[in-house]
Amino acid sequence: MKKAAVVINLGSPKSTDVKDVKEYLGEFLMDDHVIDFPKWARTLLVKGIILNTRPKKSAEAYKTIWWDEGSPLIVLSQRLISKVRKHTKIPTYLAMRYAEPSIQQTLKVMTEEIPNLEELYVVPLYPHFAMSSYETVVDRVKEVAAKDFPELKLTFKEPWYDDDDYIKVLSSIIKETLPEDHHLMFSYHGIPVRHVKKSDCTGQHCYKVNDCCSVVSEAHKVCYKHQTAVTTKLVAAELGLEDGTYETSYQSRLGRDAWIQPYTAQRFEELAGEGKKKLAVVCPAFVSDCLETLEEINEEGKEDFLHNGGEHFQPIACMNDRDDWSALLGKWISEWKR
Repeated sequence: MKKAAVVINLGSPKSTDVKDVKEYLGEFLMDDHVIDFPKWARTLLVKGIILNTRPKKSAEAYKTIWWDEGSPLIVLSQRLISKVRKHTKIPTYLAMRYAEPSIQQTLKVMTEEIPNLEELYVVPLYPHFAMSSYETVVDRVKEVAAKDFPELKLTFKEPWYDDDDYIKVLSSIIKETLPEDHHLMFSYHGIPVRHVKKSDCTGQHCYKVNDCCSVVSEAHKVCYKHQTAVTTKLVAAELGLEDGTYETSYQSRLGRDAWIQPYTAQRFEELAGEGKKKLAVVCPAFVSDCLETLEEINEEGKEDFLHNGGEHFQPIACMNDRDDWSALLGKWISEWKR
């Protein structure tokens, strides 16, 4: 039986030109997994308002982090896949949820290069479940396969937020970078509260039960806030961190709706006043460094923290194309249906 694997990351604009950034943002924000409004309202918001103002500002932000080789996220993802291929005999490809190489383009190439391909292992590069990240990848792959490759059997890697080996890799990165006397912030990408409630498969748990992230529930299988809390807890245990020396927060809020809290941006303003004047920040929801880590955290976040009384800011890199991470990803692919 002929098998292959595809690893799928977020995506990036083709360049820092406003036109390319606008095209990318349009595809991203018009995804109903990201902005889950009725189509008419989403279209009015995105095409009538956001795309008339945001692309220019975002293009300037991308320019501050762009590499000679291109988008950091794309370059790092390509490097990762090159290394992963050394750890598995299963043909492994790279796709992006938005922009290029698209899922549709990649599946077409795969089926051309592997005639009679029968099974596909899909690895969304998101450790945690969220409708705007993991779920949108799964749904898009299913949509493309059903339309163009109906005979292809799909298997999806489940979220791996509590995988022992993943926790060890993430902990190793932190251990290598974290100065002894720094407070550690786990800054995850934020999502609207309504997304958490909407994903609740029980309809009766998230934000309805006191301390819902700690009370055992089937909802936790698809609860982003619970899963991020678990990642923080497991890494803290692996590193032997003491209570009060670390915290969890959520970044990248868009719009005025309530998002899961605490907000990273607000914590940057508060921490020094609480006596935490030396700060290290890790962003576990991001597998690859990108605009949200390199610019939002490492540049804007650092500036805000220091402006509000902070003394030292230490960014911690994502897993990117580390050898231990590429080996683990290759192991997961190799162990699929062994």
